Amino acid sequence: MIKVRFSVKNNRMTGFEVSGHASFAPYGKDIVCAAVSSAAIMAADTITDVIGAKANVLCKDGLLKLHLEEENEEASAVLRGLRLHLRELSKQYPQNIRIIYGGNAECLI
Repeated sequence: MIKVRFSVKNNRMTGFEVSGHASFAPYGKDIVCAAVSSAAIMAADTITDVIGAKANVLCKDGLLKLHLEEENEEASAVLRGLRLHLRELSKQYPQNIRIIYGGNAECLI
């Protein structure tokens, strides 16, 4: 199962962590994993490379973490968009994606 954790501080999304494998299909053919991975990478790249927000990012096999170093409204909008997208995917694939909200953002990285 893919686990997605959105970190919240002062009622504002400050980061996310995506880990695991959907186990929907064999490795390399898993459309659920591909959809989640693509959305998470696009969000991270948009936040860091397009918006230029300061963020700590960790990306390694089966894990992507992003934590905003400072408040940034544009980056927060991207995080809200990612949340919306992944929430809709989790409705279609509830056995493969789990979304968790809350927690201190600093514990992500």
